[in-house]
Amino acid sequence: MSRLLRVLLAACLLALVPGCGSDTRDPLVVLGPWTGEEGRAFEAVLDKLDDGTGRTYTYEGTRSLRETLVSQLEADDPPDVAVLNSMGELTEYARRGKLKPLAEASAERAYSPWSPIMLVNHLRRVYWVPLKVDLKSLVWSKRGAPSERPTWCVGLASQATSGWPGTDWIEDLVLHQAGPGLYTEWATGRLDWRDPAVERAWTSWARLLGKRSPASVERSLTTSFEGVSDPRGDPRGLLDSPGFDCTHEHQSAFIRYVYAGDDVTVEPSARYLDGQSAFRDVFEVAGDMAAVFSDDPDAQELVERLSSPAGRKLWRAEAEPAVRPLFPDSAGLSPPVSATPVEREIDSLLTTRARTLCFDASDVMPPELRDAFHRAVLEFFRDPTQRQLDSLLEQLETVRVQVNMDAGTDRTFRPPQNICD
Repeated sequence: MSRLLRVLLAACLLALVPGCGSDTRDPLVVLGPWTGEEGRAFEAVLDKLDDGTGRTYTYEGTRSLRETLVSQLEADDPPDVAVLNSMGELTEYARRGKLKPLAEASAERAYSPWSPIMLVNHLRRVYWVPLKVDLKSLVWSKRGAPSERPTWCVGLASQATSGWPGTDWIEDLVLHQAGPGLYTEWATGRLDWRDPAVERAWTSWARLLGKRSPASVERSLTTSFEGVSDPRGDPRGLLDSPGFDCTHEHQSAFIRYVYAGDDVTVEPSARYLDGQSAFRDVFEVAGDMAAVFSDDPDAQELVERLSSPAGRKLWRAEAEPAVRPLFPDSAGLSPPVSATPVEREIDSLLTTRARTLCFDASDVMPPELRDAFHRAVLEFFRDPTQRQLDSLLEQLETVRVQVNMDAGTDRTFRPPQNICD
């Protein structure tokens, strides 16, 4: 051993050299769903967060979020903070005691309907807070496209979660045709899947899409919701994809990153869904919610800083316009000067014009039921007959009953019930 190495080792043992003493702490690990430009913007926010302790952060972004987190939990090596878009999964982790109740400063930002209060061991608890949110119930179209007889672009492929663009259709139809009350009962497992209102949503979807050729059906089943990639490998959206001769797309606000030009417009979906006029200002929303998995107090501090007005302002500044985040309560944080007309329209709908917001129904459901819903949509899209629909709804009802029975054994736990606000 060299003399220099022995000196350094001795200094470390005596804690004389910063960084090698016993007080050195590992970086906090944050697991989240953002990759690409979104992931880089979020990492930039983490790099610039200063909590005064010198603590650093490591971000792990993945499209296979559930699989990654389950694997880490099984290895007893969870992240300090995880960001998930599934209330059903978060509820499952809270039930199993994997989540830590949020500190008061963060819990105050648990805006409804993204963060409902749950009853755990007879105590009212808040376990997650929305960092960024998304507005659904939107229709995109080429500027000047006739809206009287729209033809619909559909891309259902999304790796392990293929089918969710179709569940968004079904959810939006239930919400606008039957209203927030019945929608809430259905999403929270208190309504039979064979209820006429739910069945009507499926048949309405088939009617709206119209008759499709086998080649068109197969194309939609195998094409990503982002559309066909251009020669550089960048997604260009279904409206601009070869092979898709369509004028309108039902998709969430996040899809604006593939429609960065001025030739695409966005509007509320209500007028296309054969719903009631009383529900025209009702919107489905989604969100990316932060939850704490470790006992490290700095993890609580990190969530507080990320959800703070200062954290939001920093995040918005770091993100490219196409992936600029939306927030659950943007009072005092108006769209930047560089915001596009589409971005301003979405921000206005979310923060001002929407009367009622309801959380994404499939993301409320337990993972087993959500996954079965995804699969059923794919099967129905391939064969939209009444006989097929009857079979699929029977299967989904069987899954609902089973997961309710499994959850009903714990009387000290009550999952979220109010998912509309």
